[in-house]
Amino acid sequence: MLADTTPPATTTAPTDTTTTTPSQVVPDGVMINGIDVGGLPSDQAVSAVEAAFARPITLRFSATKVTVSPAVLGLRVAADSAVSVALTSAPGSSLTLRAGYDKALVQSFVAKLAKRWARTPESSRLLFRHFIPVVTKPVLGRKLDVGKATADLTQELVHATRGTISLRATYTRPAVTPTSIGPIVVIKRGSNQLTLYDGPKKVRSFKVATGQNIYPTPLGRFQIIVKWKNPWWYPPTQDSWAKGLKPVPPGPNNPLGTRWMGLDSPGVGIHGTDEPASIGYSLSHGCIRMLVPQAEWLFDHVNVGTPVYIVAA
Repeated sequence: MLADTTPPATTTAPTDTTTTTPSQVVPDGVMINGIDVGGLPSDQAVSAVEAAFARPITLRFSATKVTVSPAVLGLRVAADSAVSVALTSAPGSSLTLRAGYDKALVQSFVAKLAKRWARTPESSRLLFRHFIPVVTKPVLGRKLDVGKATADLTQELVHATRGTISLRATYTRPAVTPTSIGPIVVIKRGSNQLTLYDGPKKVRSFKVATGQNIYPTPLGRFQIIVKWKNPWWYPPTQDSWAKGLKPVPPGPNNPLGTRWMGLDSPGVGIHGTDEPASIGYSLSHGCIRMLVPQAEWLFDHVNVGTPVYIVAA
């Protein structure tokens, strides 16, 4: 018998020539813009930096908050480059990364905020309701500080700090407010009463005399157009009751007393009187008579231009 001298077959395992390089790890304690990437593989470190910069930015004006995504503002972050530097940094290093952004998009966003909160000042208005003056509330003008808002927003974008931005505005007072409305005179012809208001606030009331039925005190809104101390009285030549009368100089017998506050109604005014017994009645020739001391007080508390409302009440 012949021996089988054929050598036994051998099997060779295939060789894999592909090698896998493990991610590099950032040294412990390394920070990028306050973001702790120490001990993270490079890919995770890049993701952590990108996530921090991608967080929305919050802006607050008064009680209103607005959030905006950095992507809307054209954010650009070179996180991979920053991590590459971090990989070769000493443990505990603190690195700075400044992101890029689109300046035009930031300006457009801030402009929209400015428009949203812009407000034109509105003056108080003097109204007359139910026989009393009413003054509307003024509205302060408001303008957002665009420069500060843009600078603060830019800082949050480029550094990823993401603190809430407090928006600031400047305010403008309107030309007319309740305190600047000034004096207002209301005369109730039916009850022979004159009341002085300071804006909507009642100051003082007086009994007065108003016109007789044949010479009624006119109704409506007027204003004081002239103030005279110690006036002369001149008889109205167009009225029959004054026919033959002569002018009266200042003195105790002057029909106007010591003060005259003429209205923009011909021949009509508020004045003192030499006939105190007429106060409280409708006995004048159209004017509003007051006791002399009270007319002097009122004279000192009204101005040329002071509105005068005369109503039938």
